[in-house]
Amino acid sequence: MKISLKRTLARLAAYFFKGLIVVIPVAVTVYITYSVIVMLDDFVGFKIPGLGVVITITGITLIGFFGTGLITKPLFEIFDTLMDKTPGVKFIYSAVKDMLEAFVGDKKKFTEAVLVEMSTTGIMKIGFITKKDLSAIKTEKDLSQYYAVYFPHSYNFSGNLFLVPKEKVHPVLSKSSEIMKFIVSGGVTELGE
Repeated sequence: MKISLKRTLARLAAYFFKGLIVVIPVAVTVYITYSVIVMLDDFVGFKIPGLGVVITITGITLIGFFGTGLITKPLFEIFDTLMDKTPGVKFIYSAVKDMLEAFVGDKKKFTEAVLVEMSTTGIMKIGFITKKDLSAIKTEKDLSQYYAVYFPHSYNFSGNLFLVPKEKVHPVLSKSSEIMKFIVSGGVTELGE
């Protein structure tokens, strides 16, 4: 009787943890989505649920449309130049803009996934080449044989940039988007074929 009670409790615990694996991602996704919708509705000021999301998406799309137009493009370039020359604001604005462009802009940077040998023990790290020509960095060291490689952190939207000797960098043939998900998930996301 005692053995079957232990088995039953162990089985119930296993079911509970499997249930957590199903419930927590769904709950977090629903909570974040709901919070964003409520925040956007409050921001817009209308009391119709979801209208804030529709207005925000429509507004951002219109700004993107007008931002690529022949007439408004010079206005956006003037605004961009103004932001780049404003002390204090320049640093934040250019860093955020460059990071967004690296992910979704015309100048996507995280497209070349690589493995980098970190030591002679065979430890490797997955990253993305962001720049192959480092001649703009003025230093006594010859950087012509180095790449700039960005290593995203797991479970975070940050990372580190290292200058890595070319011979330590090896291409990865998987899709860059799959590799980014793999890194950000801490290596637990399954890679697609």
